[in-house]
Amino acid sequence: MCDGRMPALFLGHGSPMNVLEENRYTRVWQQLGRDLPRPRAILAISAHWYTRGTRVTAMEQPRTIHDFGGFPQALFDVRYPAPGSPALAQRVTELLPAAEKDESWGFDHGSWGLLAKIYPEADIPLVQLSVDSTRPAAWHFEAGRKLAALRDEGILLVASGNVVHNLRKLQWQGSAPAYPWAEAFNQYVRDNLPSDAPAADHPLVNYQQHPGAALSHPTAEHYLPLLYILGARAAGEAVSVPVEGMEMGAISMLSAQVG
Repeated sequence: MCDGRMPALFLGHGSPMNVLEENRYTRVWQQLGRDLPRPRAILAISAHWYTRGTRVTAMEQPRTIHDFGGFPQALFDVRYPAPGSPALAQRVTELLPAAEKDESWGFDHGSWGLLAKIYPEADIPLVQLSVDSTRPAAWHFEAGRKLAALRDEGILLVASGNVVHNLRKLQWQGSAPAYPWAEAFNQYVRDNLPSDAPAADHPLVNYQQHPGAALSHPTAEHYLPLLYILGARAAGEAVSVPVEGMEMGAISMLSAQVG
Protein backbone atom coordinates (compact mmCIF):
# COMPACT_ATOMS: atom_id res chain seq x y z
CA MET A 1 0.00 0.00 0.00
CA CYS A 2 1.21 3.46 -0.87
CA ASP A 3 1.11 6.35 1.62
CA GLY A 4 1.56 9.09 -1.01
CA ARG A 5 0.08 9.97 -4.38
CA MET A 6 -0.07 7.02 -6.76
CA PRO A 7 1.15 7.33 -10.34
CA ALA A 8 -1.27 7.02 -13.25
CA LEU A 9 -0.55 4.95 -16.36
CA PHE A 10 -1.62 4.78 -19.96
CA LEU A 11 -0.31 1.60 -21.56
CA GLY A 12 -0.46 0.62 -25.21
CA HIS A 13 -1.68 -2.97 -24.99
CA GLY A 14 -1.35 -4.17 -28.59
CA SER A 15 -2.04 -7.80 -29.42
CA PRO A 16 -3.63 -10.15 -26.87
CA MET A 17 -0.69 -12.45 -27.60
CA ASN A 18 1.43 -10.24 -25.36
CA VAL A 19 -0.15 -12.18 -22.50
CA LEU A 20 1.66 -15.35 -23.61
CA GLU A 21 4.81 -13.77 -25.01
CA GLU A 22 7.84 -12.12 -23.51
CA ASN A 23 9.05 -9.09 -25.42
CA ARG A 24 10.30 -5.57 -24.78
CA TYR A 25 6.81 -4.34 -23.92
CA THR A 26 5.96 -7.11 -21.49
CA ARG A 27 9.34 -6.77 -19.80
CA VAL A 28 8.56 -3.10 -19.10
CA TRP A 29 5.14 -4.04 -17.74
CA GLN A 30 6.75 -6.58 -15.44
CA GLN A 31 9.27 -3.98 -14.29
CA LEU A 32 6.47 -1.55 -13.51
CA GLY A 33 5.02 -4.12 -11.16
CA ARG A 34 8.34 -4.25 -9.32
CA ASP A 35 8.95 -0.48 -9.29
CA LEU A 36 5.53 1.06 -8.63
CA PRO A 37 4.32 1.58 -5.07
CA ARG A 38 1.85 -1.16 -4.24
CA PRO A 39 -1.68 0.20 -4.67
CA ARG A 40 -4.62 -0.37 -2.36
CA ALA A 41 -6.72 -1.08 -5.45
CA ILE A 42 -6.67 -0.48 -9.22
CA LEU A 43 -9.10 1.35 -11.48
CA ALA A 44 -8.68 0.17 -15.06
CA ILE A 45 -10.06 2.10 -18.04
CA SER A 46 -10.07 -0.13 -21.12
CA ALA A 47 -10.67 0.59 -24.77
CA HIS A 48 -12.49 -2.74 -24.94
CA TRP A 49 -15.42 -1.69 -22.78
CA TYR A 50 -16.91 0.96 -25.08
CA THR A 51 -20.47 1.67 -24.04
CA ARG A 52 -23.36 4.07 -24.29
CA GLY A 53 -23.20 5.63 -20.85
CA THR A 54 -20.49 5.17 -18.23
CA ARG A 55 -20.39 1.95 -16.25
CA VAL A 56 -18.22 0.62 -13.45
CA THR A 57 -17.86 -3.01 -12.36
CA ALA A 58 -19.33 -3.40 -8.89
CA MET A 59 -19.25 -7.14 -8.15
CA GLU A 60 -17.11 -9.00 -5.61
CA GLN A 61 -15.66 -11.50 -8.10
CA PRO A 62 -15.65 -10.24 -11.71
CA ARG A 63 -15.16 -12.75 -14.49
CA THR A 64 -12.26 -12.86 -16.94
CA ILE A 65 -13.56 -11.95 -20.41
CA HIS A 66 -11.85 -13.32 -23.53
CA ASP A 67 -13.09 -10.68 -25.94
CA PHE A 68 -11.16 -11.81 -29.03
CA GLY A 69 -11.09 -14.63 -31.55
CA GLY A 70 -8.68 -16.64 -33.65
CA PHE A 71 -5.97 -16.98 -30.99
CA PRO A 72 -4.43 -20.11 -29.43
CA GLN A 73 -6.41 -22.00 -26.84
CA ALA A 74 -3.73 -21.21 -24.26
CA LEU A 75 -4.85 -17.57 -24.36
CA PHE A 76 -8.46 -18.52 -23.69
CA ASP A 77 -7.33 -20.65 -20.77
CA VAL A 78 -5.84 -17.65 -18.95
CA ARG A 79 -7.81 -16.38 -15.97
CA TYR A 80 -7.17 -13.25 -13.93
CA PRO A 81 -9.06 -13.87 -10.67
CA ALA A 82 -8.43 -10.52 -8.99
CA PRO A 83 -11.15 -9.58 -6.52
CA GLY A 84 -13.50 -6.76 -7.33
CA SER A 85 -14.16 -3.84 -5.01
CA PRO A 86 -17.75 -2.66 -4.54
CA ALA A 87 -16.37 0.04 -2.23
CA LEU A 88 -14.16 1.46 -4.99
CA ALA A 89 -17.05 1.22 -7.46
CA GLN A 90 -19.13 3.27 -5.04
CA ARG A 91 -16.34 5.83 -4.73
CA VAL A 92 -16.14 6.11 -8.53
CA THR A 93 -19.85 6.84 -8.74
CA GLU A 94 -19.39 9.59 -6.14
CA LEU A 95 -16.65 11.20 -8.23
CA LEU A 96 -18.42 10.53 -11.55
CA PRO A 97 -22.17 10.80 -10.92
CA ALA A 98 -22.80 9.76 -14.53
CA ALA A 99 -21.31 6.31 -13.82
CA GLU A 100 -23.69 3.43 -13.17
CA LYS A 101 -22.75 0.27 -11.31
CA ASP A 102 -22.56 -2.84 -13.49
CA GLU A 103 -22.50 -6.51 -12.52
CA SER A 104 -22.59 -8.03 -16.01
CA TRP A 105 -19.15 -7.22 -17.44
CA GLY A 106 -15.89 -8.16 -15.75
CA PHE A 107 -12.25 -7.77 -16.81
CA ASP A 108 -11.61 -7.67 -20.57
CA HIS A 109 -8.20 -8.19 -22.13
CA GLY A 110 -7.56 -4.45 -22.19
CA SER A 111 -7.22 -4.66 -18.42
CA TRP A 112 -6.23 -8.21 -17.45
CA GLY A 113 -3.92 -8.60 -20.47
CA LEU A 114 -1.67 -5.94 -18.96
CA LEU A 115 -2.23 -6.63 -15.28
CA ALA A 116 -1.40 -10.31 -15.71
CA LYS A 117 2.15 -9.08 -16.41
CA ILE A 118 2.26 -6.20 -13.92
CA TYR A 119 0.63 -7.99 -10.98
CA PRO A 120 0.57 -11.69 -11.91
CA GLU A 121 -0.58 -12.74 -8.43
CA ALA A 122 -3.99 -11.10 -9.15
CA ASP A 123 -4.26 -10.20 -5.47
CA ILE A 124 -5.01 -6.46 -5.74
CA PRO A 125 -8.69 -5.43 -5.91
CA LEU A 126 -9.59 -4.33 -9.42
CA VAL A 127 -12.48 -2.29 -10.80
CA GLN A 128 -13.01 -1.49 -14.48
CA LEU A 129 -14.54 1.70 -15.88
CA SER A 130 -16.11 1.82 -19.32
CA VAL A 131 -15.45 4.46 -21.99
CA ASP A 132 -18.65 6.29 -22.89
CA SER A 133 -18.97 6.44 -26.68
CA THR A 134 -21.54 9.25 -26.51
CA ARG A 135 -19.25 11.81 -24.85
CA PRO A 136 -16.82 14.23 -26.54
CA ALA A 137 -13.09 14.05 -25.90
CA ALA A 138 -13.16 16.93 -23.40
CA TRP A 139 -15.62 15.02 -21.21
CA HIS A 140 -13.19 12.11 -20.85
CA PHE A 141 -10.37 14.50 -19.95
CA GLU A 142 -12.53 16.16 -17.30
CA ALA A 143 -13.56 12.74 -15.99
CA GLY A 144 -9.87 12.08 -15.45
CA ARG A 145 -9.62 15.31 -13.46
CA LYS A 146 -12.40 14.11 -11.17
CA LEU A 147 -10.86 10.66 -10.78
CA ALA A 148 -7.48 12.20 -9.85
CA ALA A 149 -8.65 12.25 -6.22
CA LEU A 150 -8.27 8.46 -6.20
CA ARG A 151 -4.52 8.82 -6.63
CA ASP A 152 -4.35 10.32 -3.14
CA GLU A 153 -6.36 7.39 -1.79
CA GLY A 154 -3.89 4.69 -2.80
CA ILE A 155 -5.63 3.83 -6.08
CA LEU A 156 -3.60 3.17 -9.23
CA LEU A 157 -5.22 4.40 -12.45
CA VAL A 158 -4.35 2.18 -15.41
CA ALA A 159 -5.82 3.13 -18.78
CA SER A 160 -5.16 1.07 -21.89
CA GLY A 161 -5.63 1.49 -25.61
CA ASN A 162 -3.26 2.43 -28.43
CA VAL A 163 -2.22 5.93 -29.52
CA VAL A 164 -2.41 4.72 -33.13
CA HIS A 165 -4.90 1.92 -33.84
CA ASN A 166 -6.03 1.09 -37.38
CA LEU A 167 -6.59 -2.64 -37.87
CA ARG A 168 -7.58 -2.16 -41.52
CA LYS A 169 -4.11 -0.84 -42.34
CA LEU A 170 -2.07 -3.52 -40.58
CA GLN A 171 0.99 -4.76 -42.44
CA TRP A 172 1.45 -8.41 -41.59
CA GLN A 173 5.14 -8.46 -42.46
CA GLY A 174 6.85 -8.14 -39.09
CA SER A 175 9.50 -5.73 -40.32
CA ALA A 176 7.14 -3.39 -42.20
CA PRO A 177 7.78 0.29 -41.41
CA ALA A 178 5.13 2.48 -39.87
CA TYR A 179 2.99 4.56 -42.18
CA PRO A 180 4.08 8.22 -42.31
CA TRP A 181 0.69 9.36 -40.98
CA ALA A 182 1.01 6.93 -38.07
CA GLU A 183 4.51 8.13 -37.22
CA ALA A 184 3.42 11.77 -37.44
CA PHE A 185 0.38 11.32 -35.20
CA ASN A 186 2.32 9.24 -32.70
CA GLN A 187 4.98 11.96 -32.47
CA TYR A 188 2.29 14.62 -32.06
CA VAL A 189 0.89 12.75 -29.07
CA ARG A 190 4.31 12.16 -27.57
CA ASP A 191 5.30 15.82 -27.94
CA ASN A 192 2.12 17.05 -26.26
CA LEU A 193 1.95 14.67 -23.28
CA PRO A 194 3.37 17.38 -20.92
CA SER A 195 0.89 20.06 -21.99
CA ASP A 196 -0.72 21.94 -19.08
CA ALA A 197 -3.44 23.43 -21.28
CA PRO A 198 -7.05 23.20 -20.08
CA ALA A 199 -9.38 20.79 -21.84
CA ALA A 200 -10.70 23.39 -24.29
CA ASP A 201 -7.21 24.17 -25.57
CA HIS A 202 -5.33 20.93 -24.94
CA PRO A 203 -3.73 19.62 -28.15
CA LEU A 204 -4.50 16.01 -27.21
CA VAL A 205 -8.13 16.72 -26.38
CA ASN A 206 -8.35 18.43 -29.77
CA TYR A 207 -6.47 15.55 -31.40
CA GLN A 208 -8.76 15.45 -34.41
CA GLN A 209 -7.15 18.68 -35.64
CA HIS A 210 -4.08 16.64 -36.58
CA PRO A 211 -4.10 15.53 -40.24
CA GLY A 212 -3.17 11.97 -39.25
CA ALA A 213 -5.95 11.57 -36.68
CA ALA A 214 -8.62 10.12 -38.96
CA LEU A 215 -6.37 7.32 -40.17
CA SER A 216 -4.81 6.77 -36.75
CA HIS A 217 -8.26 6.40 -35.18
CA PRO A 218 -11.12 5.42 -37.50
CA THR A 219 -13.01 5.02 -34.21
CA ALA A 220 -12.06 6.68 -30.92
CA GLU A 221 -12.16 3.91 -28.31
CA HIS A 222 -8.41 3.17 -28.29
CA TYR A 223 -7.50 6.85 -27.98
CA LEU A 224 -9.91 8.13 -25.35
CA PRO A 225 -8.45 6.17 -22.38
CA LEU A 226 -5.31 8.30 -22.68
CA LEU A 227 -7.34 11.40 -21.85
CA TYR A 228 -8.30 10.05 -18.42
CA ILE A 229 -4.63 9.80 -17.47
CA LEU A 230 -3.81 13.24 -18.84
CA GLY A 231 -6.80 14.67 -16.99
CA ALA A 232 -5.59 13.05 -13.76
CA ARG A 233 -2.23 14.81 -14.10
CA ALA A 234 -1.58 17.90 -11.98
CA ALA A 235 -0.15 20.97 -13.71
CA GLY A 236 3.60 20.62 -14.00
CA GLU A 237 3.59 16.99 -12.85
CA ALA A 238 6.23 14.79 -14.43
CA VAL A 239 5.17 12.61 -17.34
CA SER A 240 7.45 9.93 -18.77
CA VAL A 241 7.36 7.27 -21.49
CA PRO A 242 8.07 3.80 -20.06
CA VAL A 243 8.09 2.16 -23.50
CA GLU A 244 7.15 2.92 -27.10
CA GLY A 245 7.21 1.34 -30.52
CA MET A 246 5.14 0.85 -33.66
CA GLU A 247 3.83 -2.59 -34.58
CA MET A 248 2.62 -3.77 -37.99
CA GLY A 249 2.74 -0.23 -39.34
CA ALA A 250 -0.43 1.00 -37.65
CA ILE A 251 -0.39 0.09 -33.94
CA SER A 252 1.45 2.40 -31.54
CA MET A 253 2.66 0.96 -28.25
CA LEU A 254 3.48 4.40 -26.82
CA SER A 255 2.88 4.44 -23.07
CA ALA A 256 2.80 7.32 -20.60
CA GLN A 257 3.34 7.47 -16.85
CA VAL A 258 2.19 10.43 -14.80
CA GLY A 259 4.00 10.86 -11.51
